[in-house]
Amino acid sequence: MTEVLDFKEVKKMGKLMISTLDLKGSPIGVKFILNDEDFPEDTEILKKHRYCQALMKANKGLNVVLTGEEISCPAAASAFGFRPLPESLKSGKGLVGFGIVSDPEIGKKMFEGMLRLDDNKIKGIHLYPLENAPLIPDIIIVEDDPEKLMWIALAYLHATDGERIESTTAILQATCVDSTIIPFLKNRMNLTYGCYGCRDATDLSENEAIIGFPGSYLPPIMEHLKYLKEKAIPRSRDKGALSVLKGKSKLKTCENGGD
Repeated sequence: MTEVLDFKEVKKMGKLMISTLDLKGSPIGVKFILNDEDFPEDTEILKKHRYCQALMKANKGLNVVLTGEEISCPAAASAFGFRPLPESLKSGKGLVGFGIVSDPEIGKKMFEGMLRLDDNKIKGIHLYPLENAPLIPDIIIVEDDPEKLMWIALAYLHATDGERIESTTAILQATCVDSTIIPFLKNRMNLTYGCYGCRDATDLSENEAIIGFPGSYLPPIMEHLKYLKEKAIPRSRDKGALSVLKGKSKLKTCENGGD
């Protein structure tokens, strides 16, 4: 697998991903801040934002930082190792209160199965549009139509020699755990449908989903996306096979005496 060596190349690949797939927003670079001295200068430090909301701002072109003190979602704060999970969520009762589950034991089990970073492993999270990347990302996240994510997943599959993609989700913590922490800890792509929280707190539409993958996979993914753009993507979007089917249906109607 080719490794990213130059953040300037990351910028070029970010721009190419947008143009190749006609993305509505920016692919998002995510970089974990490990030390106080690593905090970027001249970057907006968000106040009282959820992680999914920070992603939304980066998707719109902003370069932002979210710290453990300012992350406002308790579930995401726990997932990133900033704070313990509140008892109301840990017990599953909080999910009952939100109307997400009817049995607190199910909610409890959902949180028990969540991967999380070690406590105090990171100091903050730097998020930025990939086409303006100031550094090499740990994780890349794309929020868009499932059809566009499908091509990224297909390119990733090519980069992993055809190995089937296995994704996991609890339809909970879709951006923090599913799209960021799982790809980081497991070093693989993960796809998710979204969750109650991110759909309530951001402008993620009912027609969009989310995909996350390690930044090191960007070069081979982009290499195969360029290949797909030559034939597969335009032919699939042209829906030629559907046109043939409609043509046959129209011909059959005429043969049967229809208009």
